[in-house]
Amino acid sequence: MGLGQRREAAAVLEQSLRLAPDFTAARYDYAGVLFRLHRFAAALSELERLLASDPTNPLFRQLQATVLENMGELEQTLAIRKSLLAENQERAETWVSYGHALRALGRQEESAAAYRGAIERRPSCGAAYWALANMKTVRFTEAELETMRTESLHSKVSPDDRIALQFALGKAYEDARLFDKSFEQYAKANAAMRLRLDEVPEAFKPRAGANKAVFTRDFLDARKGAGCDRPDPIFVVGKPRSGTTLVEQILSSHSMIEGTGELPYIAALATELRERNTPGQPSAYPELVASLNSAALREIGERYLDSAKVHRRLGRPFFIDKKPANHFHIGLIHLALPKARIIDVRRNPAACCFSMYKQYFSTTNLRLSELGEIYRDYVEMMAFFDQALPGKIHRVVYEEIVQDPEGETRKLLAHLQLPFEENCLRFYESKRAVLTPSSEQVRRPISGESLEHWRNYERHLGPLLRSLGTVLTSYPKVPEELQ
Repeated sequence: MGLGQRREAAAVLEQSLRLAPDFTAARYDYAGVLFRLHRFAAALSELERLLASDPTNPLFRQLQATVLENMGELEQTLAIRKSLLAENQERAETWVSYGHALRALGRQEESAAAYRGAIERRPSCGAAYWALANMKTVRFTEAELETMRTESLHSKVSPDDRIALQFALGKAYEDARLFDKSFEQYAKANAAMRLRLDEVPEAFKPRAGANKAVFTRDFLDARKGAGCDRPDPIFVVGKPRSGTTLVEQILSSHSMIEGTGELPYIAALATELRERNTPGQPSAYPELVASLNSAALREIGERYLDSAKVHRRLGRPFFIDKKPANHFHIGLIHLALPKARIIDVRRNPAACCFSMYKQYFSTTNLRLSELGEIYRDYVEMMAFFDQALPGKIHRVVYEEIVQDPEGETRKLLAHLQLPFEENCLRFYESKRAVLTPSSEQVRRPISGESLEHWRNYERHLGPLLRSLGTVLTSYPKVPEELQ
């Protein structure tokens, strides 16, 4: 596990349990590995076995709640979090977890109260302050602001708490329209996060180049008829903070479509391919896709659908996988699931990238210039797939759907070959759970209030604007040099 070799760790733990079925620590570790491998049902089965002999164990129940949350069983998750809170009233982290469970179900006031419960127990709890700030609808009191300022400067505050407090202060100053002070806090928080990274996460340029080298139009045409021909999945891709959650919420309000959130399975299948290391075949992904025959591609598609079953509860014919980073896997998706539909959501590049900069992502915060460079590479790669797969990808421009919700929704549904339904325009009435940072926004009617909000920070965004270059000045069109 320390080396990140999860599949090998799972095999070793399986052998341990064959030799000693009552080895509780090994079974708990095994459940954790299964969870990290996205084998949620199997992880839950192991936890149920552990809980049968030790039903009150808080570690087992905490992991059980996390697994259930990832499976979309949010009412059960809430029940477990609530019981854990009753037993651990003085633990701030338990209040934060309880608040997250409430928030996913749209219980905003109770969620905010839970986060404040965490702060009462530990005034330096950065996760609770950031959770409140990230709700977008919460405004801090002057007393809370003073505590945040004091705690963020305290020498004994942990680095994680300090970073979260800085992001929260950035949002608090933003709400007060103190944009220079707000940017100062965002910049400090991002700088601290960036120091933790050895290299740009998921270095985009080499991956984009590899996709363009492999998935040429001739390559894809030669494999027509391969893969699993089920039309169930609708993949919504893009960059974080681009409007993907809004598009998912609109579509999941249709009687034939179920929203299942951000599923991990396409990336997991790609990782599994990368780790096969079959002698005589390429070891790099996506290059090794060229070595897969029709049966292998069909198996990948079928395994994806089988994994997604656990998230589909409404019996609707189509479901949405809203994992923005699936844009890295357009070629694999098309070959394994040729009848799947793909929707690419775009937002003004400056607005999108700065919104990412303001978001505490825990592991992937980048410099402004890097955000712009990665956005350019993304635009170039998607322009390549527009040529390689003509008509396959439907593009939604966030600003256009804000300005003309009905017209753009009709175009979207026409691409999916589905009839228009009025419910799609009343998406904010949906009671479905939402786990992303946009959970509050998509429970309200569409508003254009944030379209130009980034301009309040424009004087600080030189590195971002320069790195975006013509991608920004040409938006929503693709610059000629990237086509």
